[in-house]
Formats: sequence, structure tokens, C-alpha cells
Amino acid sequence: MSLHLPWGSAAREPWALEVTPERAGWAYAGLRVLDLPVGGEVTFATGEEEMLVLPLAGAATVHCAGLRLELAGRASVFAAVTDFAYLPRDATVTVRGQGRFALPSARASRRLPPRYGTAGDVPVELRGAGSASRQVNNFCSPDAFDCDRLVAVEVLTPDGNWSSYPPHKHEDDRVHDDGRVEARLEEIYYFEVAGGSPGERGGQVGYQRVYGTDRRPIDVLAEVRTGDVVLVPYGYHGPSMAPPGYHLYYLNVLAGPGPTRTMACVDDPRHGWIRGSWAGQPVDPRLPLTGAGGN
Repeated sequence: MSLHLPWGSAAREPWALEVTPERAGWAYAGLRVLDLPVGGEVTFATGEEEMLVLPLAGAATVHCAGLRLELAGRASVFAAVTDFAYLPRDATVTVRGQGRFALPSARASRRLPPRYGTAGDVPVELRGAGSASRQVNNFCSPDAFDCDRLVAVEVLTPDGNWSSYPPHKHEDDRVHDDGRVEARLEEIYYFEVAGGSPGERGGQVGYQRVYGTDRRPIDVLAEVRTGDVVLVPYGYHGPSMAPPGYHLYYLNVLAGPGPTRTMACVDDPRHGWIRGSWAGQPVDPRLPLTGAGGN
């Protein structure tokens, strides 16, 4: 399977995008996207996976285990931080609404209750500095929201900036000789570019780099547009590049075999020094691009 999936290349009814662990060639992380018309409705079973319903553009009502969860959503990923719903494994779910909705997922062993996540409770972090400044919406990070294995965050990169930088990897469960902790995680990047629409192959682009080591080679430099996905089974990933004129959004979905949810990673040792340079630089004044109440 290609590691760069343009919008439409991984569609299967009722999903506009479907990446299961089997289709990705790994064991845990998955992502689906629903594109619902006015009055749209889809019913599905979660099976062995815990999932989220995350509005990308639009609003929906989620029915699960006798609960009705109203998602106010947002006009676009560049307009506001959104509320979301958590869906447990072994559940039947109905989503009714209009818009585009991401459903990050992970193979889960525990069955947790369905829950509503408010936009106001999403921790918004400004990370990096200078041209490496970005906004991270930690809506389903390990410290922000309880799941069995699933980890998911949103990143907004102002035009002209780099994020997912310095390049880092999480392909081994180990403590390095210098004390750095690395976790084994599968990762999915789902992209949107400001001004772009899914399937539109116009000028709104971003770029994603993935590369490996001598032990595990991998080589991806993808031109990404709204709705595209890049899979990261292993290797260093970054930078994610927002060209001048085009803000870049991506949804990161991570899951792995470890008993503790984590985002532990290690930098490419050739570029890790970049973090130390941020102390003397201001954060890009355009950030944050969004908040719970909108721009």
C-alpha cells in the first residue's frame, strides 16, 4: 500500500476515506472520514476499535449506547477548536448531520463508556518558535482525554512555517543510552490546506517528509492537499511544510502496543539542536490561529 493516499484513493462505502490496520499493514491505528450531505445518516459498528467523531466541517448528532451526543462542530478546521465524541469498542453507532467528520480509531482491549468532549476543555498548546511555530490542539492526548490506546491531536501551521520539526521517530519501545524514551507507535497524518477542498488538485498544497535509517529505510516526500493522508509505519517524520500563502492543518492519529498511552519520541540527532534555538525566539504572533470560540 502506498504511504501517500490522495483523497478518493482509499474510499469504501460509506467512508470517503478508510484506513484500517489491515489496509495500512500494521496492527492498531486507523482513520475513517465521513462526508455527509444535508440530512445524511450512517450507522456502523465499532467492532474491536475505539473511535472518536471529530467534526472537520459541520455539525452532527451521535447516537451510541442509548446516549445522544450533540456536536456543535465548526465551519472548518481553520475556524475553531471543536467538540467531539468518544465511541467504545463493541458498539453500534449512528451519526446524523451534514459535513465532513474524521473518525480516528485504535484497536482496544478495554471497553470504556461513550463520552462527550467539549471544545472548551481542549488544551491548546503553542509549540516551537519563529518559523517553526505551530498550534497543537491536544484534544485526545494522553494527559487530556482517557482512551485505551488511541491518541489524537490536531496541528495548525501558519503559512511559511514548518512543523513536526525537528524530525522525530517512535518505532521502538526503548530507553536510549542518553536517557531519552522512545515508544513504538503507528501514525497517520490527515491533511487539510486552507482554501482547498477534498479532491481538488489545485494550487493549495503542503508537503510532508518521512525518511528512515540505515536499519529501516523509508523515503517519502509527499505533496499533500485537503483530504490526503500520509502513513508513518516507522522512520523519522518531519518536517510538515506550509508554503507561503497556505495555512496547513493535520490530524495525527497514533496507537501502539505499549501498556501506557504515550507520544514518546526521539529527534533525529542531526537536527535535535534546533529545539535549543527556540529559547531566544518569539512564537509566531499569528498564533493561535483558532480557539474554542473561533478565530
